[in-house]
Amino acid sequence: MKKSFLIFATFLSFGLGLYAQDQPNIVVFLVDDLRPELGCYGNKTIKTPNIDALSKDGVRFNNAYAQEALCAPSRMSLLSGLRPENIGIYSLFTPLRSKRKDIVTMPQFFKEKGYKTVSVGKVYHHGIDDKESWSTLIPKEPNSWVKPENLALIDSLKKAGIKRNGPPYECIDVADDAYKDGRAVNHAIKILENIKNDKFMMVLGLTKPHLPFNVPKKYWDLYDENDFEVPLKEAPKDMYRLSLTHWGELRAYHGIPKEGVLDDKLSKKLIHGYHASVSYTDAQMDKVMDALERLDLRKNTMIVFMSDHGWKLGEYGAWCKHSNFEIDVKVPLIVSRETNFKNRMTNVTSDALVENVDLFPTLAEVCGFKNLPNLDGKSILPLVNNPKLDWNKGAYSVYPKGKNIMGFTCTDGTLRYTEWWDNKAQKVIENELYLCEQNYMERTVNFANHSNYQNEVKRMQALLKRQFPLKSRSTYPQNDK
Repeated sequence: MKKSFLIFATFLSFGLGLYAQDQPNIVVFLVDDLRPELGCYGNKTIKTPNIDALSKDGVRFNNAYAQEALCAPSRMSLLSGLRPENIGIYSLFTPLRSKRKDIVTMPQFFKEKGYKTVSVGKVYHHGIDDKESWSTLIPKEPNSWVKPENLALIDSLKKAGIKRNGPPYECIDVADDAYKDGRAVNHAIKILENIKNDKFMMVLGLTKPHLPFNVPKKYWDLYDENDFEVPLKEAPKDMYRLSLTHWGELRAYHGIPKEGVLDDKLSKKLIHGYHASVSYTDAQMDKVMDALERLDLRKNTMIVFMSDHGWKLGEYGAWCKHSNFEIDVKVPLIVSRETNFKNRMTNVTSDALVENVDLFPTLAEVCGFKNLPNLDGKSILPLVNNPKLDWNKGAYSVYPKGKNIMGFTCTDGTLRYTEWWDNKAQKVIENELYLCEQNYMERTVNFANHSNYQNEVKRMQALLKRQFPLKSRSTYPQNDK
């Protein structure tokens, strides 16, 4: 009897060990303000060799979407597997658990399953991190300028009581770790060295290309500013008046006019800075990938590369995010399985409609975890294994305007449809229909009221109501803006 029990226990122990061994480590590169402006997504100007290499070593998703084009709510959504309207937070500085105490985040769930969960850099929005989620937390540092004249300017503004940021860009010949993302990567590599024998999930938040575009000169030198084109500076014809903001995020920086469009010279400088910042991020990611190889971790480490939302570079005469337009909610997403995974897919793409909110259920399924909390997301592991599967018919996002108005939006991959709901009046006050593929050198048009597009409007209305039925819109938590 004892012998039989010993054999059974040994077998069970071996089985559990094998199961645990099959669970990969996970590294998520979470990049700030990055639209799919990458070589692997077809951009011929930008220099992103390392992200492009990762794309060839995994599955690239061509139609991935954030659930809100704003840092904090988007990050809370993807880290919790819940949509912003089900968390009740739409703004920057509201703590995650202030509206719902019952939330179990993805890293919290993995920590409870025995993973060491590590946050480095900007993962949640700064100032409102979630300590319950992490075994180790290395928070994002404040914005940094290193050029002496910029530091002097910032000091003079502060002394004068002027609430204004420093310049929106900086180009100086310094090392990568003169700036915070370089230092975050150094922290990440040291942590990997210390936990290489543990099962871990690391989320590395890289802030660039978020403003200010402060990166070492060598990344600016990759580009000729004269090669950049400035998009057409006209808002979409017949758009809802609140669809675009006055991009106060950029106007808060020194040297940016408080009103009006930017001239071409300044526009090209900012476009240049954005591209330099993306190349800087590409180089920082590569350092972590090299460390995973050096530490013999890549063979059992799954990689996810993603962004919290997109960004406008002068399109529609506007800048920054803060909208329901395709350019602000569409994001890059690359998934690369651990190299010892037998049936891993490489150098393939998927046109399926997927969402950032799908991250939690996907990684949980990869690890074989059951009994997940109630989530809004849907595992895309079937697509990682077979990128050509038939998938979702729509992807959904929201963006609020003040206390009473919410923009509900969806795409079917070819059209983007938005309804603006007035919670006080309890009705739709405006709607918009746009083509997803746009030439930003030409005027964009809202086709919602065009007679030729009424069949498309009806079809997209039905798609939107699948996720946002009219009767439920008034039940969503009041906008916290």
